[in-house]
Amino acid sequence: MEIEALKELVNEVQRQKSERQNIELKSCNGGFPKRIYDTLSSFSNQDSGGVIIFGMTDKPSYEICGVYDPEDVQKKIMENCKQMFPEVRALITMCEINGKMIVAAEIPGVETVYRPVYYAGVGRIKGSYIRIGDADEPMNEYEVYSYEAFRRRVRDDLRVVDRAKAEMFDNEKIEAYLKSVKQDKGNLTGNVPDSDILELMGITDGRKPTLAGTMVFIRFPQIFFPQLCITAVVIPGTEIGELGNDGERFIDNQRIQGSISNMLEEATAFVRKNSRTKTIIGEDGMRHDKTEYPMKAVREAILNALVHRDYSLHTENTPISIEMYRDRMEIKSSGGLYGNFSVDTLGKSRPETRNAALANILEILKVTENRYSGIPTIYRECEKAGLPKPEFKVVRGDFTVIFKNNMYYNVEKPTKVNMEDAILSFCTIPRSRNELLGLTGKSRYYTMTKWINPLIANGKLKMTLPDKPKSTHQKYYTVQ
Repeated sequence: MEIEALKELVNEVQRQKSERQNIELKSCNGGFPKRIYDTLSSFSNQDSGGVIIFGMTDKPSYEICGVYDPEDVQKKIMENCKQMFPEVRALITMCEINGKMIVAAEIPGVETVYRPVYYAGVGRIKGSYIRIGDADEPMNEYEVYSYEAFRRRVRDDLRVVDRAKAEMFDNEKIEAYLKSVKQDKGNLTGNVPDSDILELMGITDGRKPTLAGTMVFIRFPQIFFPQLCITAVVIPGTEIGELGNDGERFIDNQRIQGSISNMLEEATAFVRKNSRTKTIIGEDGMRHDKTEYPMKAVREAILNALVHRDYSLHTENTPISIEMYRDRMEIKSSGGLYGNFSVDTLGKSRPETRNAALANILEILKVTENRYSGIPTIYRECEKAGLPKPEFKVVRGDFTVIFKNNMYYNVEKPTKVNMEDAILSFCTIPRSRNELLGLTGKSRYYTMTKWINPLIANGKLKMTLPDKPKSTHQKYYTVQ
């Protein structure tokens, strides 16, 4: 790092009064810190690396206090770097600011194949760290395993399910699969017995079903893996724990089970059922319905979660989750991005596949294309729908896709007259309160007092449950 760049970095930290994901401060004016291996590890284990600045206090003052001895600080940094495995190669920069010396150690992020970088003094499990915000947190056992699994090319989708039997396979689906394989491979499968094809394609191993075979061809794989399912909920507010107007925690709550193809269809149907529909009155005076989220993008996100999640022993007790909030939807699965890949490169380059056998099976069954088109499709469909860009996050081994709706923010609303027309057109089929809130983009109180109650009073709208006006199952429909 150039000296001027270091000075600017110090000024930036003082202006923002904050450490961050790739900046760590050590006062170091009374002696070298007792330990820095946690930060050396966490910075090495993230793509962007990080910088440790010695001679600067952290909150609340963020003052330049200077180091006790620049040469000794540099020596101690290098000694600590040599105690890491693999050894950390820090780049040292020293400069004087306001008469006080500071020392900066740039820690490069290492390639995934060499992670986790850990403190050799306590070993890989206890000495591996990850950066969370401005803190260094010990890696959990799964996070350590995920790096080793990539390095050793562990194929968890091919592990044998001991309690399962090939006789449990859905014969109709197996026959359709074998037919497709033979058409696709041609002469390569001419004299090969069906049982050997299943072995070669990763569906069985020693005539026992693999995890991939179990999840695709056994109708209810949750017999063996109760948590390899999808939990789907609709939350009335914008955060877990927020209650609805009638005290409900969830508007809808479903546990989705079955084979991968069944879970995909049921989960997509759940989102469709619980998505609000916005009615737009066009210039032609015709009504146009617009769903809250583009279903093609939703299907791709759910499929990605099912195909690319981690299926190791460490995560088999963690289901995929779909959480539909008032302003967004989150789809979360276990297993961060696989291999040398980052969120910034999603949809721009071809990643390695964590569950290659599973992906190949589903491609042959035409459940997925397996052409790395999922993320580009999600981006494209959200753009076509006029939605904000979807967000992708990796936190502590979980991968999350976040869809944001625009039904409450930054949307041009109809005038009062048009809104009344829109409501009446919208309610030609019974609509719930939440669907009406999605249409108006206003609060429940405003929507009910401004539009719904007056329309009911004028005889233009009616309730499906007139004797229970506050019922959570109440819907409103237009009087024809």
